[in-house]
Amino acid sequence: MHPILDVIERHAGERARHPAAIDPIVRFDYATFVAVARGLAGQIRDATTRPHVGILVPTTAVGAASIVACWYAGRVPVPLNFLLAPEELGRILRDAGIDLVITIDRFEQAARAAGVQTLVLSPATVRPGRIDAPDASGDQTAVILYTSGTSGDPKGVCLSFDNLTNNVTSAVEYAKINPDQRLISILPQFHSFGFTALTLLPLWLGATAWFVPRFSPQTVVQTIRENAISVIMAIPSMYGVIARLKDARRDDFASIDLAISGGEPLPKRVYETFRDRFGVELLEGYGLTETSPVVSLNIPGAHKVGSVGRPLPGVEVQAVDADGRPQPAGRDGELRIRGHCVMQGYYNKPELTAQVIRDGALHTGDVGRLDADGFVYITGRAKEIMIIGGENVAPAEIENVLLEHPPVAEAAVIGVPDEVRGEVPVAFVIPQEGADPDPDALRAFCRERLAGYKVPREVRIARDLPRGPTGKILKRALRQTLEQQ
Repeated sequence: MHPILDVIERHAGERARHPAAIDPIVRFDYATFVAVARGLAGQIRDATTRPHVGILVPTTAVGAASIVACWYAGRVPVPLNFLLAPEELGRILRDAGIDLVITIDRFEQAARAAGVQTLVLSPATVRPGRIDAPDASGDQTAVILYTSGTSGDPKGVCLSFDNLTNNVTSAVEYAKINPDQRLISILPQFHSFGFTALTLLPLWLGATAWFVPRFSPQTVVQTIRENAISVIMAIPSMYGVIARLKDARRDDFASIDLAISGGEPLPKRVYETFRDRFGVELLEGYGLTETSPVVSLNIPGAHKVGSVGRPLPGVEVQAVDADGRPQPAGRDGELRIRGHCVMQGYYNKPELTAQVIRDGALHTGDVGRLDADGFVYITGRAKEIMIIGGENVAPAEIENVLLEHPPVAEAAVIGVPDEVRGEVPVAFVIPQEGADPDPDALRAFCRERLAGYKVPREVRIARDLPRGPTGKILKRALRQTLEQQ
């Protein structure tokens, strides 16, 4: 018995010719999808004995098949962010103990530079096979998804098969998504939202997913219109770009039954533009990589604008004060989560795991409240993590790179709102005595060492920065300074 493969194989028998996964290059029905995953599994088994396999592939049908292939091979897939710089990628590969990466031609050099072997997807490698599904239990680790920590070090979030299947099942039942739905998948598969909701969920249902390897608002609208897409899930910055398309028409979205927004706060302007221009109500949800990811969700008929919906069945959300006491309805506190969605822990980081999972509850670091009807509202983040285009970015990661530059004495990075990407980083730098660093040179220095979306949009040189009694830089004051300008 296998918690996920048995379900997909059932679809391959009962809905053999039903489209499963489609992208601009390939079109897999369920029978072909399973056969290709089995074929890749055989090659994985031949190439490595290690338990973890990296996947460095764009959002594609073969990316989905590669994930499933790892399960057929009895391995744990580790989807990798293809936007990372080689140095960042190497840290993750070493942390996870990976020596094999499934990839494509475009990313092969980056993988090999990190010192691992590659399985490059091509007509020669993407071929049917006959490997049987291995037995697996629900409490086994199913995937490791990497996310930034507050220290800037990569953290591998371990999710079990039970985490994934319960999260998918609860979301499907709560949002009433059925097997005849057509989903468009525009989020990367290394992102928890893209992995669970847009890769696993349609396969679990026996539905059809159209994968868009590279986000383009024109391509998204065209795909929706030409294929009568009924479900779209995206981050607010993507919806914002689509909303600004001059040529998009109301009837382009006539087939949409469900439009879910998550990954970052949904601006009121984006919500209203989509509703008024296209007749589509964006339903905001909330989740974290550490929660598989969906915690709460607005749905048709149970929707409050400004909230992130009610918790899924089997998930409990509480707002608690500094002493861990539950707060009454309407009062802010740190959000604490219990239930089937909470991760197993961070890979090889028991102390860090113990810091965030206490007494069986995940302490999120997010500040919010619940109303009398059980709807959750996010009002702030206790942690300093920035969310840039739906990706978690630790300010410390960027600060540490800036501090490597000899003229820099101190650095502080904050996130500022951006209509396209949700947030962008802005850096404040105090130079070494006698030094006069050039902001453009500092940005170029960062660009050599960080993914493009982590490079500060602006670097400001300052002789001093606002500080608290202990000398700690007050980032809230920095934000206020920018807001007043």
